[in-house]
Amino acid sequence: MTVRAESAGSAAVATARSPLRHRVRGRVLMLLCVLYAISYVDRTAISTAGPVIGAELHLSETQFGLALAAYSLPYALLQVFGGWIGDRYGPRRVLGILAVAWGIASICTGLATGLLALGAARLLLGLSEGAAFPTATRAMSSWLPGDRRGYGQGVVHSAARVGAAIAPLGMAGLIATVGWRAGFVALGVLSALWSVAWVRRFRNRPQDDERVSETELGELDSQYADEAPGTRSRPNGRKVPWRRLVARIAPVTLVDFCYGWMLWVYLTWLPSFFKDQYGLALAGFALFTTLVLSAGVVSDTLGGMLSDRLLARTGSLRTARRVNLVIGLAGSMLALIPSLLVHNLVLVTISLTVSFFFLELTNSVLWTIPMDIAPDHAGVASGLMNTGFGVAGIVSPIVFGFLIDRTGNWQLPFGLSVGLLAVGTLLSLRVDPRPMDPEPEPPTVAAVPD
Repeated sequence: MTVRAESAGSAAVATARSPLRHRVRGRVLMLLCVLYAISYVDRTAISTAGPVIGAELHLSETQFGLALAAYSLPYALLQVFGGWIGDRYGPRRVLGILAVAWGIASICTGLATGLLALGAARLLLGLSEGAAFPTATRAMSSWLPGDRRGYGQGVVHSAARVGAAIAPLGMAGLIATVGWRAGFVALGVLSALWSVAWVRRFRNRPQDDERVSETELGELDSQYADEAPGTRSRPNGRKVPWRRLVARIAPVTLVDFCYGWMLWVYLTWLPSFFKDQYGLALAGFALFTTLVLSAGVVSDTLGGMLSDRLLARTGSLRTARRVNLVIGLAGSMLALIPSLLVHNLVLVTISLTVSFFFLELTNSVLWTIPMDIAPDHAGVASGLMNTGFGVAGIVSPIVFGFLIDRTGNWQLPFGLSVGLLAVGTLLSLRVDPRPMDPEPEPPTVAAVPD
C-alpha cells in the first residue's frame, strides 16, 4: 500500500520499504557513514585528550572551554553558506575539499603549542566541518527516496555516534602509546584518505553513475528525476525562497539549539565530569564516556526508523516528526534529573546513558525535516536548521566551563540543561515539516497586437 504524505506537493511519498540493499544508494549511504564517523572522532577526541592537553599547555577550564568553542564559531556562521555551496557546486566536489581541510585542521591540533594555536586549529576544523553535514544532506536528498530519508539520516548519525563513542577509548590508547599529538596527526591522514575514496566513487546525480539501474532511478524522487542520464550535471540554479524558508525552519532551529546544547555537554565535558567528580584516571573516564555515548549508536537509527514507520502508517509528516521530537527531548529531560540528585558512579552513568538515548531519538528527525520542507534546497534548509546546533556549540562549552570554574558545582550547569530540554519539548509542537508550496510562476503577459 502506498501512502502519500499530507501535502499534494510532497516529495516524501511513503512507499513502506524502498530497498537499500542491492542499490547503489546503499553504497553512497555507507560512504557517508564513514564520513560522519570520522568527523565526530575529529571533533570529540579533544575532550578525552583535554585533561592532558590542559596540563601540558597550562590551560584553565575556562580557557579550554574557549578553545572548544572556537570550533563552533565558524561552524555556526557557515551553516547556511556552506549549505548553499553544497547546493550550488555539488556534494562530490565540496565534501572532497572539506574532508582534506579538516584533516589539515586535525594535524594542526597535534602541533599546537598554546591556547592561540589550539584555538586556531579548532577554528579551521569548524570552518571545514561547517558545510559538511548540510552538503551531505543535499547528497541524500538526491539519492534517497522520500520514505527512506528518516532512516538514512538515522544511519549516518548512528555512524557519527560510533565515532563519538570510539573516540574516547581510541584517543586514550593513542595517548598511552604514541601521545596525543601523534594521535591527531593520524586522524588528519584518515580524513584525507576518505576524500580520495569519495571523489572516486560518488556522483552528484544518480543518472551519472553507470552502476545505477533503471529500476533504482525509477524509485527516486529527486529534482533530477526527469533528466536523462548523460546530460551535464548542473548545479541547482533555482532561486532560494529565503523569506518563506527561514520562517518555516526557524522553529526547527530553536529546537536544534536545545538539542545541541545537551549534545555538546556530552561531547565536550563528559570525560572531565567523570574525572573531576569520581577521580577516574584516563582509562576509567574514557571507558565511562564511551559507555554513555554508545547509547546514541542505537537510538539515532531507531529514531529515523520509527519516524518513517509512523509516516507510512499515518500519512502525516507532522505526526511522524513531532512525536519523535517530543518523546526524545522530554525523555532525555526526565532521565537526566536523577544525575542531579545522587552521587553514585553507576547510577549517574545509567541516568546519563538513558538521557542520551532519548536525546538521540530526535537527531535524525531534525535532519530529515529540512529535506521534507524543501528537498530542492536541502543544503540551505539544513544549514539554517543546524545553525542552532552551531550556536549551542559556542555557548554551551563556555558557559559550562565558566560555571564550573566559578562554583565547582557540576549540578548547576546540568540543571540548566534540564531546563533547556523542557523548552525544546514545548517548541517541538511548533514544528511544521510539511513541504512548502512551490514558488508561483511569474504571470505571462500576452502580446498586444499592433
